[in-house]
Amino acid sequence: MSSSQCFENPPNLSSTCGAGHIEELAGLKTYVTGPSDSKRAVLLIADAFGYEAPKLRKLADKIASAGFLVVVPDFFYGDPIIDFTSPNFNLEAWFKNHGTDKGYEDVKPVIAALKSKGVSAIGAAGFCWGGMVLVKLAGTEDIQAAVILHPGPTTEDEIKAVKIPTAILGAEIDQHSPPEKLKKFGEIMSAKTEFESYVKIFPGVSHGWSVRYDDDNEFVVKSAEEAHEDALNWFLKHVK
Repeated sequence: MSSSQCFENPPNLSSTCGAGHIEELAGLKTYVTGPSDSKRAVLLIADAFGYEAPKLRKLADKIASAGFLVVVPDFFYGDPIIDFTSPNFNLEAWFKNHGTDKGYEDVKPVIAALKSKGVSAIGAAGFCWGGMVLVKLAGTEDIQAAVILHPGPTTEDEIKAVKIPTAILGAEIDQHSPPEKLKKFGEIMSAKTEFESYVKIFPGVSHGWSVRYDDDNEFVVKSAEEAHEDALNWFLKHVK
């Protein structure tokens, strides 16, 4: 996941806002938005820029407006990537501290905490690093549906292990998950008739576009909005 595409157009964290609030969930600072008494929840797993990214929170609020309780935990414990070009930043050390295996282990208590609040159905969306965590989670039945957006390096074996309705939304221009690789993932999942799945490639956009789009690029903004609608519709269909 060390490709430069992972870090293009980083979010402006100084403009972080949103309709929700911060609370502690399973020991993690978490952005929470939507009806607190909802029986349906959606977990958003951020890319390397973390849970404070304004466009990620904007998406959380959008999903929440459909009646979901949406949670965006800080799986990086206050240590997201801020400036990967800084000479003081050690990317290898960062990944050692924030591996996707650890992310997967940290997700489990979050799911348990949601269920303890009375949530009976959970969907999850993961972006880049978060997509790599989510594909592991989709190999369990702890959640009801997954939307994986422009994932980092992912293996066919991980896709073969998927057990729940899963949508993969990819970019045409992606070094980690090029269209031909994602189409192969789609073939693997479609062979499983016990759950619904699909892969959709968005033309003319790059890895990370769904939450790191350029506001001045109307084409990319519309593409991101389409991906957001696809994700929301997937949750409306499968998280009941």
